[in-house]
Amino acid sequence: MTLNVYLAGEIHSNWRAEVIAGCADLDVTFSAPVTDHDASDDCGATILGAETSNFWHDHKGAKLNAIRTRHAIGAADVVVVRFGEKYKQWNAAFDAGQAAALGKSLIVMHGPDHQHALKEVDAAALAVVESAEQVAQILRYTLTGAIPR
Repeated sequence: MTLNVYLAGEIHSNWRAEVIAGCADLDVTFSAPVTDHDASDDCGATILGAETSNFWHDHKGAKLNAIRTRHAIGAADVVVVRFGEKYKQWNAAFDAGQAAALGKSLIVMHGPDHQHALKEVDAAALAVVESAEQVAQILRYTLTGAIPR
């Protein structure tokens, strides 16, 4: 069995690399949003033309990023959404909602400080974790039936 896993959410740390490293020997294909913040923000205006209004600049970028995100979530078997400590990640909550609406297996990752704020998102998830290692262990168990010893 091959798993297609989409790694959504926070882009300011190396959590994706940790998950991928923890699954190096497994049959897993990973995808993710564009994690270059400037490229993600500026893609619409760069490709479709500059805007004088920040609203339209952001609107164009959000729509182009949505093409990638919708495709990746739709193709995923499992969606992992990470909520970081520093920023409010509305896009991560939106990705989690899309994954839940599509019936995708959802793993949510965040620290204990976000437990109350994310209670509805957590309720839609099949697992709520605090670390990339736990995500890798869940994927390993899903593919092999092996639990950590």
